[in-house]
Amino acid sequence: MTWTELVMEAAPTKGDQPAVSDVRTGEVLSYSAFVRRVMRAAAGLRRHGLQYGDHVIVNVPLGATLPVAVHSVAWAGGIAVLDATGEARMMITQRGYDPAAVKVEQVFSFQPVPGARPFGDLVLNGVVEFGPLAGPALTLDRLRLFDHDELSGDLRRLAARLVIGKDDVVISAVSEPFRGLRVVDLAMMSGAHVVVAHEPSLVGCRVLAQERRATMVVAPYDLARRLLGDPILRVVDERAIVSSLGL
Repeated sequence: MTWTELVMEAAPTKGDQPAVSDVRTGEVLSYSAFVRRVMRAAAGLRRHGLQYGDHVIVNVPLGATLPVAVHSVAWAGGIAVLDATGEARMMITQRGYDPAAVKVEQVFSFQPVPGARPFGDLVLNGVVEFGPLAGPALTLDRLRLFDHDELSGDLRRLAARLVIGKDDVVISAVSEPFRGLRVVDLAMMSGAHVVVAHEPSLVGCRVLAQERRATMVVAPYDLARRLLGDPILRVVDERAIVSSLGL
């Protein structure tokens, strides 16, 4: 089972239940919508010329659109580059980019941007029902490539260690996109619901946990340390999400 297949695994039973909620934008991504958008966007990327092994810059902040963008690239057979600059076949952005900082053939944006196509154009026709069997899927620096086997194997080990269940509500208060993506991947493969908070304060995190009836929070060390002691809320230092990958 590839990385994206593992993240999609709970979708048939979770259906329209929420997978990712973005506190900043109010957007809620359901399990079924995630699978549908990934399969359709992967078809759109291929339709616009993406080939196996092509790099796609993904400059999208933490939230409900990040996992859709990254896993669409991986499902299409491309390699997602979590960066805002450099050279690649294509780029996916949230709301803007610097044309002088990138060398790409096409840009797709979730929000209107001059010179970019709407991301919605990718999901108009067709689906990719089966992603790649193996191969590289993601890079942070273009030097080290994470393949499907490494990413999925690491998720399984994390799941066994952290024991996230299908009824858990996980607050993601992490500090950067890759860690946020790993939290989403881990929760979705378990059927949990991720609530993405954006640089919350200690009080803000506690209020959000109470409002959302959260059972777990993943946060930077200083915030995680101050959240310890809650009898209901399990607290995880964000470094634990990526340490097994050597990051």
